[in-house]
Amino acid sequence: MAKDLEVAILFADVVGSTQLYDQFGDTKASETVALCLDVMKDATRQFSGKVIKTIGDEIMATFPTVDDAMGAASQMQSRISSDADRSGTHIPVSIRIGCHFGPVVQEQNDIFGAAVHTANRMTSQAKARQIVISGSSVERMSDEWRTQTRQIDVATVRGRLDEVALFELLWQPEEATSMLPTIEWENKAKNANKLTLSFRDQKVVVTDQKKNVNMGRADDNDLVVKGNLISRIHARVEKRRGKFILIDQSTNGTFLQNAKGEEVFIRRDSTELVGHGIIGLGRAAKAGMPLAIHFVCEE
Repeated sequence: MAKDLEVAILFADVVGSTQLYDQFGDTKASETVALCLDVMKDATRQFSGKVIKTIGDEIMATFPTVDDAMGAASQMQSRISSDADRSGTHIPVSIRIGCHFGPVVQEQNDIFGAAVHTANRMTSQAKARQIVISGSSVERMSDEWRTQTRQIDVATVRGRLDEVALFELLWQPEEATSMLPTIEWENKAKNANKLTLSFRDQKVVVTDQKKNVNMGRADDNDLVVKGNLISRIHARVEKRRGKFILIDQSTNGTFLQNAKGEEVFIRRDSTELVGHGIIGLGRAAKAGMPLAIHFVCEE
């Protein structure tokens, strides 16, 4: 009997397994892949997950929360990357992981649905030793895990009209601590409680009650801005630990101008919004220009 669920779907696979067989032979390569699969399965069980199936050198697993999936994914990467001596095989190997949280239909021992395709797409976008997750899944993370993520790209997914933001989980402590610093603005506001975005007759407020606001040309954005250089979902603002973070997820990037007129450009990256200034989607904007978005942080 079919059952509807909402879960974190995770795919993990061995990178370049075909080359392993060509280079090291069937016996050593198959032993290495089997050991990697054992690590993946063990990490899944330790973090309350369920292995749905194994497909050659890949597993598909589900978890009740995104945090559980990230715990398992980090352990998979850490153990496989640090295990240089795989029972004497000495074969260098790495894995890539993708994850997405969404609704699925469970039938017997398998799952189906658009969320499965999205999770698989995250995996196809990942490189060796990388964990890639969807933007909507990042929103379901605890603050502790979310601070270890950064946006790296956007992608299209089969069956979806909009673009999906791609985030990377920095599972190595040294990577997380070396993330690009946010841009320091003049007159930095402290302990801001809300941020107001204004565009023509539209106004949206980011607060603890509404922590995420999307901007772009699609009509279902919180702030709809039409323009030939503006993506459907161009950028968003999130409130994280009392800070307001602007995240670009577009093709043409996002421009900021502070109160002094200094400009900063970000593309598929993020930075903190403080004080007040102007945001331009796809092109630089100044006060009085038709596509200028004004922002103000208030205590």
